[in-house]
Amino acid sequence: MLASARIPLGAPGIYPRPDYVAPRLDAQRMDQCAFVGVAPRGPAYVPVVDERNPGGYAMMSPQRARRRSVAVAVRSFDEYRRLYGAFEGPGLLAHAVASYFEQGGRRACIVRIVSRRASPALPGVPAHLEDLAQGEVRGLCTVPLGFLARDEGAWGNAMHVEMGFTPRALGFAPSGGDALTVDRPASAPVGTFLRFSGAHGERHGAFVRGQEQLRDPMQPVSRWRLAFDSPLPFVPVRADIVEAWISVKDGAGNAETFEGLALHPDHPRSLASVLCDESRLVWPHYAWSQGEVVPASLAVESLRARSGAFAGGNDAYAPIVPEDFFDPLWSFADDAPGEGITALAGLDDVTHLVVPDLYVPAQWARDAYDVETRIDQAGNAFGPCVHAQAELRADATPASALTGLILDPRTSADLARIAELQSAIVAYCEDDRNQDLIALIDVPPGLSQGQAERWRSRFDSSWCAAYHPWLVASRRLLGSGDDSGRRARALTPSAVAAGIVARKELARGIQFGPANEIAASIVDLAEKVPPGREDAFHPQGLNCFVRETDGIHLVSARTLSRDPRWRQLSVRRLVLMLRRTLLRETQWAVFEPNGPELWRDLRIAIENLLRRLFRVGAFAGATESESFFVRVREDRVLLDRGELVVEIGVAPAEPIEFIVLRLRREGDGTLTLEE
Repeated sequence: MLASARIPLGAPGIYPRPDYVAPRLDAQRMDQCAFVGVAPRGPAYVPVVDERNPGGYAMMSPQRARRRSVAVAVRSFDEYRRLYGAFEGPGLLAHAVASYFEQGGRRACIVRIVSRRASPALPGVPAHLEDLAQGEVRGLCTVPLGFLARDEGAWGNAMHVEMGFTPRALGFAPSGGDALTVDRPASAPVGTFLRFSGAHGERHGAFVRGQEQLRDPMQPVSRWRLAFDSPLPFVPVRADIVEAWISVKDGAGNAETFEGLALHPDHPRSLASVLCDESRLVWPHYAWSQGEVVPASLAVESLRARSGAFAGGNDAYAPIVPEDFFDPLWSFADDAPGEGITALAGLDDVTHLVVPDLYVPAQWARDAYDVETRIDQAGNAFGPCVHAQAELRADATPASALTGLILDPRTSADLARIAELQSAIVAYCEDDRNQDLIALIDVPPGLSQGQAERWRSRFDSSWCAAYHPWLVASRRLLGSGDDSGRRARALTPSAVAAGIVARKELARGIQFGPANEIAASIVDLAEKVPPGREDAFHPQGLNCFVRETDGIHLVSARTLSRDPRWRQLSVRRLVLMLRRTLLRETQWAVFEPNGPELWRDLRIAIENLLRRLFRVGAFAGATESESFFVRVREDRVLLDRGELVVEIGVAPAEPIEFIVLRLRREGDGTLTLEE
């Protein structure tokens, strides 16, 4: 129960009681979409950091547990491109995310899929390191410093690292002989490398190994004596803190610079720890990350070195198989997320799931497709208007690097395999222990009417929506400056639909059906669609993109449920939003006294939320009583068990799909239109 405003009491007397403030529930946003697919770069095999596994340089231990798949939130395609690259890889992940943001999406969550590593290539060496680009900086320190690209892939081969040192004067006071004291312990923490200068130009370097507090017997102040491995060989007249700086560039416009780095792993800002915790481009090599780094010369001002070319980065596309998108060993009882799509477990704000690289259609298995123009009914005499359509010409020889994902939906065996994989995604979303994600899948391309109907018969779920056909995006959207039109690529329609769903919600609200919208920057359909295909697909719950005079439109938004109550995607999204809102925003009621005041607060908060939805047309009833109800059960058995049960009923409004018009011609020639 939410507490009322506190009354400021003074002397005994009578005080006015503040007005009762009813608790408020705010509807959760439902526009964030998760994308799971193949990218040329991006987080994978990330070291686990938790209560038992600290961050910093310890992350580079060869024995550290790693997560093959991690979910990362992005808010723009530029942010995605910095982390995962652009369109250079064979996967469709970048194309899907770019189209999503182009349609109007604002928040996305990305999971990169890489292949599983069965066993390490060398004893004591993590197996995934074999696909990471590696480089080395020589001549700067007493030992070469190796660096690893942050993520696997050939992208790391274009990276280079530049390093140097910067001295900074340390204020100190002699404390008898060669001992030093400082005013603050933070001036030279344990692990600081100091360069000492003597009166005759001699120099000596040493790490601070400890600090001893010296209290002033006459004043409430203290100083700290610095401890070293051995006594200093002379009485210093100057002490400099030697810090490293590092600049990293990946050859694709991304750069990082870190300064003020210490040379010992015990220092809170050690070189290895900062790279592990903050860098997005490199890891320190595990061979030196847990040891101290000593400059090659105490004349550190003149030390500066650049790494040689990184090498060894491998994209490793061929080993990726559909099983890499799932984690059979994970369950909802696990504390941590799993691999593949189960890396999304526990995320609160993700609503939709799109897997654009679940398989590669064999007829479009090449990285690039030739776009030809088909002209119908053109001749040297007047006739119907010319109709031009861009088509994707498929090559009979698959050339995609994702050889383990190529499936031909035109064959019965591969179509069954595709349906099996998509069913596994739907099963994850509709599991009773999850039920927080809605899968957006694609009707496999190249199917006949009968094949499409057989594929459709495998699904019956309100936690899934299917889209047809695959689409062709503009060259501007895909970042291609080639005007010859030779770089078109088939795009999964579910990714475009996800952006349209987000755009519709942000513009008009969750109560509106996410359809009857034009697809931005989509120039054509990727496959020839027979006339009337959308008329046959719509009753089966398959959502179609259709070419209209002003562009490509998404004309429906249904789920794959056979239950008429859940056939509309807007109904599933509305009920899911209510579930999320109630679960998250009524936590304050836990451990409150189970009595009339708590019942009143809950009932008022829930009714106010439903009332706001009723006023914007989210419910079907003409009045509030016809649209929703909230009942608090006061059963003695429940109260004795410490339970509170609130029954909530709603009547979601289904979006109108058909408007029937009648055109009548009167006897006098007058035309009238009736609805």
